[in-house]
Amino acid sequence: CFNSGSSCEKCDFETDLCKALHELNLQPGWIRRNGQSSMGPPYSDHNGNDSAYFLSLSSKMRSSSATLRTNVFLPNDEEHICQITFHYWISQISGTLMVGLQKHSEDTITNIWQVSGELQNQWKANTITINSTEKYEV
Repeated sequence: CFNSGSSCEKCDFETDLCKALHELNLQPGWIRRNGQSSMGPPYSDHNGNDSAYFLSLSSKMRSSSATLRTNVFLPNDEEHICQITFHYWISQISGTLMVGLQKHSEDTITNIWQVSGELQNQWKANTITINSTEKYEV
């Protein structure tokens, strides 16, 4: 859910990539699939629905990394902070999931959240709050 103030845009993968992610910026390695795809866990989405779609890293990508980038978000102001809530599943003890922030005046990506080294095999949720006075991508 991409939340700016009162408007909340829900982002799922039922028909394609959601609007918040670059449609053509899906790096090799990411697969849009559901729990019925016989690719191993997870066997359902975070609501327990086995036909609902989510993004998953291909097993060929076990030793490398793949990135998802959002579209450009507009600057925040006092009334509109940006909150992004996402659900994630880690099924590999060596995996690391990171969220980075790239402001448009900067070349570098700042790491604002990460989780690693915990074999959960369950869906977890996390919410990050972003405050930026300029356009940015996540």
